[in-house]
This record gives sequence, C-alpha cells and structure tokens, in this order.
Amino acid sequence: VTPGVEAHTHEYVMTGQEDQKFGFSLASGAAAEVVRRALTLPSLELVGLHCHIGSQIFDVHGFTLAAHRMVGLMAEIRAEHDVVLPELDLGGGQGIAYTSADTPMDLYDYAAGLRLVVEKVCAEFGLPMPRLAVEPGRAISGPTTVTLYEVGTVKELPGLRTYVSIDGGMSDNIRTALYDARYTVVLASRSSTAQPSNVTLCGKHCESGDIVAHDVPLPADLAPGDLVAVPASGAYHRSMASNYNHVPRPPVVAVKDGVARLLVRRETEQDLLALDVADE
Repeated sequence: VTPGVEAHTHEYVMTGQEDQKFGFSLASGAAAEVVRRALTLPSLELVGLHCHIGSQIFDVHGFTLAAHRMVGLMAEIRAEHDVVLPELDLGGGQGIAYTSADTPMDLYDYAAGLRLVVEKVCAEFGLPMPRLAVEPGRAISGPTTVTLYEVGTVKELPGLRTYVSIDGGMSDNIRTALYDARYTVVLASRSSTAQPSNVTLCGKHCESGDIVAHDVPLPADLAPGDLVAVPASGAYHRSMASNYNHVPRPPVVAVKDGVARLLVRRETEQDLLALDVADE
C-alpha cells in the first residue's frame, strides 16, 4: 500500500508518496479495490497489509503517520467486508550513522513507540492488535561492516581540492554517485600526527562521478600504499556492487575476537569470463 507519506530522505529512496512506482495508492482507492479483488479469489488468502515509506529515515513522524493510515484502511476493510486482517507490516527505512551528523533512532524505543501508536489507533477503531512487523535491514547489517581501500595516488590541485584515488570505487559502492551519500573515512593502516586535510576519495573507474567520499578529513601525510577504512558499509554496498569496467568484486571477510574468516572470496578474471560462450 502507498500511504501517501513523504519521508524526509533523498528523493530516490522515498517510496511512500503518491508519485511513486511502488504499491497501491490509499488516496485514490486503488488499495481498497485490490483488497476487494483479492478477497474474491479462492487461490489467495489476504492476511495483512504492508507499506514502506522510504529509506535512511531519522524522523519517527513518517512511520507513525503511516501507521495511522494503515490501521484506518484495516478498519475500512472490516466495515466493508467483515474481515479482520491479523497482520500489519510497516516496512523498514530506519537510518544509520554514516557521519557524525546522522542521528539514528534507538530501535528499541522506536519499536516500543510504534507499538503504542498502533495499539492506540486500533483501540479507537475497535480493532484487535495485529501482528506487527517492521524491516530494519539497513539498521541491522549496515553498521556491521567496514570497507578497506588501498591508496593509489594523491593528486593535489592548489586552490581547488586534493583527490585521493583508491583501488575500488563505484563498482563496489554506487551510493555516492546515486544519492550523493556522505561517509566517514579514517586512516586504518597506521597512526599519524599530521594535521587533517580535506580530500575527495575517488575510485578508479572512467567516470568523473566515481567518488566514494566528498570532502573528508584525512592526515596530510596520506601516501600511496596506505589503507583507508569506510565504516557503515554493510548495507547497499555488496548487494549493489557490479563488474563495471570489468572490475572483479572484492572479498568479504568476517572478523571476531581477532580471528578472520573468509565469507565470500574475491572474484577473478575467470569469474568474469565464465558466462562467455565459446564457438563450438
């Protein structure tokens, strides 16, 4: 269901407003109509409603507004069809901290508060409390992962900016190019007492837009061979990675208590050629 809620996030990851490819509109009556059709089909069992208002959201207001509207639709379904739906899925979208400016909500407080909202609105409509579900995928997986890059070159443009090239880029992290995403970057392979200097971390692909991080402070003595780390890269990085420019995807390594274990091996040239069909 499209509940007509405009979440405060990047327009490319807003999914609950009316001008949207996802869902059946609540305002237009499309959602009510598809419920009518579903209830006439013996091959389908309608067990609940689902909505999703967007991604990387820090303001709880959009979620509570969606909850009000979805419970209202459940009440309309009961009034018209004498059917009480047992499940309500209010989707995901809970944001995480990519930089110090991000203020993610506490998931336990969010869950408890959202449940209270749904209980209150259900009581107003005389509905039983449904089985309530949310989908905090990014909030679970995002903070768990750090991406490591090796510095290739440092290009200083006096009066403009300093570019630091790395051995990855938009093939393993497309979010900056797509959403102008912002990241924190740190020097990982050594300590440094050099003063920080703002740099642009750029990838190795043949695109001017191949940027991983804009204007991030890194030590002024950063040099080729150094390793830099980009935290909070566990969501929408590997899953959105590609072989752009025929670049193999990097490995995934799990680390716990000082012990590393390979989860996904690095791709090879043979992997890239594996789907080619040779002449018989």
